[in-house]
Amino acid sequence: MPPELVDPLALARSRARARPDGLFLHREAAGLLAERLSEVNRAFKAPALVGPFHEPFADALGISRCVADDDRLDLSPGAHDLVVHAMGLHWARDPVGQLIQCRRALQPDGLFLAVAFGGRTLHELRSVLAEAEVAVTGGLSPRVAPMGDVRDLGALLQRAGLAMPVADTLTLRVSYPDLFALARDLRAMGETNALADRLRRPTPRAVFERAEALYAKAHQAGNGRILATFELVFLTGWAPAGTQPKPLRPGSARLRLADALGTTEEPTGDPAAPRRD
Repeated sequence: MPPELVDPLALARSRARARPDGLFLHREAAGLLAERLSEVNRAFKAPALVGPFHEPFADALGISRCVADDDRLDLSPGAHDLVVHAMGLHWARDPVGQLIQCRRALQPDGLFLAVAFGGRTLHELRSVLAEAEVAVTGGLSPRVAPMGDVRDLGALLQRAGLAMPVADTLTLRVSYPDLFALARDLRAMGETNALADRLRRPTPRAVFERAEALYAKAHQAGNGRILATFELVFLTGWAPAGTQPKPLRPGSARLRLADALGTTEEPTGDPAAPRRD
């Protein structure tokens, strides 16, 4: 059995320290999800929301059925025509299991939407903390959770059995006066270190001072400020239904692409390579 990545008690403590004013990225993500839903030509009558912080998303999306992103989701099979998983997948101990449970909770042709932090999130902080810790202590401990990239997260949709999967990203860059202001914001949004293998003793202040100097030198925003990257990954999929469009079988096309585009097909590759006419 693989070792646990996340300490659930530490994660619960981290989330308990979150403050409403610290959830500014959640409110941004909620607005973007609302825009996406507005483009779907359907009225959802039985939506459900999954995630650690409900208020920003429930308000923006008009969802009253809200459940925690526990290992076992409190959702009944086939009860919903829309399930939104909001800002929790990057901490999930079993992200595929989370998506499978969401898919099972959907009615046929029901819509699944998710948003979570992606792999580019806090890459600046990750690198300067690692460099500083090695320089000061000679060791290295995990401090920023590993987050999946858009391709990996998109593949989870198919593994969960969702149809017509789509994954895309949005990168937000936020400026801060210094590293310590960034750390305060992460605490306020419930995103402090909850990794199972995290260092269990106090970190020497010299590590953070060294990291602050490295950060200020490598990731300047101007006017003495630093930049932090937050990548939002959006996932979309549908519960399978017989009415959905199906892809054609390979080789079943009746029209060449060149004919459809009104152009001449040209060979590719090495000009000296043999060709078939």
